[in-house]
Amino acid sequence: MLKNRLISFLKDGFVNKSLKVLLLRGGGVVLFFTLTLFLTNFFPTEEVGKYDFTRSILLIIGGLCLLGMDQSIIYYSGALKSNNQLGELKKVYKKMLSMVLGMSLISFFLFAIIPNHLIASFFDKKEASNLIFNTVISIGAFTVTLLNIDTLRALQKPFFSELYRNIYRHLSFLILATIIFFSNQTSWLTHAFLASFFVLALTSSIRVYSAFREYKTYKIQELYSHKAIFIVSYPMALSSISYFLMQSIDVVLLSKFSTFETVAYYAAAVKIATITSLVLLSVNIIAGPKIAEFYTQNDKEGIKTIVKKSSRLILMFSIPAILFLFVFSEFILSLFGEQFIKAKYVLWVLLLGQLIRSLSGPIVIYMNMTGKQNKMHQFLFLGLGINILLNWIFIPMFGMQGAAYATVISIIVWSGIAVAYAYKKDKIKTFIS
Repeated sequence: MLKNRLISFLKDGFVNKSLKVLLLRGGGVVLFFTLTLFLTNFFPTEEVGKYDFTRSILLIIGGLCLLGMDQSIIYYSGALKSNNQLGELKKVYKKMLSMVLGMSLISFFLFAIIPNHLIASFFDKKEASNLIFNTVISIGAFTVTLLNIDTLRALQKPFFSELYRNIYRHLSFLILATIIFFSNQTSWLTHAFLASFFVLALTSSIRVYSAFREYKTYKIQELYSHKAIFIVSYPMALSSISYFLMQSIDVVLLSKFSTFETVAYYAAAVKIATITSLVLLSVNIIAGPKIAEFYTQNDKEGIKTIVKKSSRLILMFSIPAILFLFVFSEFILSLFGEQFIKAKYVLWVLLLGQLIRSLSGPIVIYMNMTGKQNKMHQFLFLGLGINILLNWIFIPMFGMQGAAYATVISIIVWSGIAVAYAYKKDKIKTFIS
């Protein structure tokens, strides 16, 4: 009986699509680990730390400039598809593209006028100002890449979306890193990382243009203005910014209070722990458009069904992964270099945080796709505030372990409140049921 139910569950159309995306993401994880192992074993640890610092700054500033457009385009695709008007998404995309590029240009000019010595003095590192300035130059390419990736997803092209998100994104950097390694220019590592997004922005734009050619637009009038798009997107932007900050603020503050070498050790533990969110993210890619579509149609039972399947699928695959990484944590860290084993306890703490995220189910995507963006960003902002405060207190006291404590506590707060709110408001269980 149980076997038949399991087979039936795995053959379900939604589950089957999620598993295909998961397999593609699994390939991305293998590629990402190959890249990370290459960097930690063949590049100076300090340069790897600078790369991780640059990556965190890129997530923070890029999240600000993206304005939540990567999330809201999924919402618009669900709404337009329910009315058989998906071709109209092209007009929405063009407006979003102009807005994110405008924000990227503004961020460049803002950072250009900040004196270098102020940034260097805050981080107590003379390289910090140059690293941040180079990052800001690349923001436009980064935001266009992320918008294109989710536009492909919105256009019912999850395969190409995931190819860019998980394969091409890492492969382009790996190729450039290999070139500079054999050219004995290891100090160019951060430049290679940032340059990869210019390649991705160009190629993904070509793919998006090709995808739009499959849809015809029939309406002359504009369905959504810049203002209307911003009103829908900005609450999602606040949620995304909070989420990006919570992913990055620990690395940024660790860079302030410690060395780039310590940043590299901590970032390695973060990357390993983040593998367990692979299932959550894969399920969200398929669930997001469906939830938005059912919400537009006021189909509450459809939403409940998708959420239930999502939560079960997340737990079915994420818990074994968490246990595996916990048991073999020392061996896995040693692959990055013997000195990385000192991050073992940090990895354990971060895995606890990933377990809590998995138990919470697809709560973020559910809130964003059902008109509760404002509430979600309030919860994430609360978690972010706690995260920043605890990082500022704990890192000087406990080093990189303090950063891990701050991360887990903030996850418990924002995810717990969000899950409770969804259940109280809609009687929706994003946790296992």
